[in-house]
Amino acid sequence: MADRSPDREPISVRAPSFFMLVMSGLIALSWAALLLWQTSPYGRYLDHGRWTEVGLVATICGGLQPMLVYAGGWLLMLTAMMLPTTLPLLQRFQIMVSARTDQGSLVGLLIAGYLLAWTVFGIAAHGLDLSVHLVARHAAWLTSHAWLVGATVLLIAGAFQFSDLKYRCLERCRSPLGFIVKHWRGLRPRYEAFRLGLDHGVFCVGCCWAIMLLMFVVGAGNIGWMLLLGALMALEKNAPWGRKLSQPLGAALIGWAVLIVAGNVV
Repeated sequence: MADRSPDREPISVRAPSFFMLVMSGLIALSWAALLLWQTSPYGRYLDHGRWTEVGLVATICGGLQPMLVYAGGWLLMLTAMMLPTTLPLLQRFQIMVSARTDQGSLVGLLIAGYLLAWTVFGIAAHGLDLSVHLVARHAAWLTSHAWLVGATVLLIAGAFQFSDLKYRCLERCRSPLGFIVKHWRGLRPRYEAFRLGLDHGVFCVGCCWAIMLLMFVVGAGNIGWMLLLGALMALEKNAPWGRKLSQPLGAALIGWAVLIVAGNVV
């Protein structure tokens, strides 16, 4: 007698292909939007470090408008950079709920929870970056040694690649099916889907926050660096050999920091 379990049904075989097509289209659209934004006359809005160069924004810096612009740009970057790294989780979850009529909303809630975790990180990172800029305005020494901030971030990011916390979070990110089985019961589907995405996002932030922090060093609106850093995080989380990438990457970041210091001190 043929196996008629749900994941053997034709709909469960076809649905992931269509789902991955939709996700791939969303990611590609996000990258295209970022590229158009960067090359447009409004490209400076994508780089929060240049808000004060933008007419009216210069007069209301610190108000609602720049924060909304920053949040929109950050959310777009998250969609382009981080959704590809979590596609295995999304695909497996979609297969698990493919028989439900509300599968679309459940996947959407999972994505919303995931992006919320990264949005909170973005707000915190932006606040830290803004604080550094405010201190630099009143500290002549720090202004003349701005390279020290970049070297410090690189050193922290590199050192984190060797930490136990990095690997504990990375292992959670590299086991999407086990993560779903542990967190999904289907008793409160909408809440559980959102919480699943949020919890996975928290571990993803714990795994990748140091790499994402580099965006504040290389330029928040630099498409080339977005592609490179996004690819590194996707390989770390999803490639069979991805775990082996962490320490060489950490060594490279520490070496980069040393070169910056040596180039400015010697």
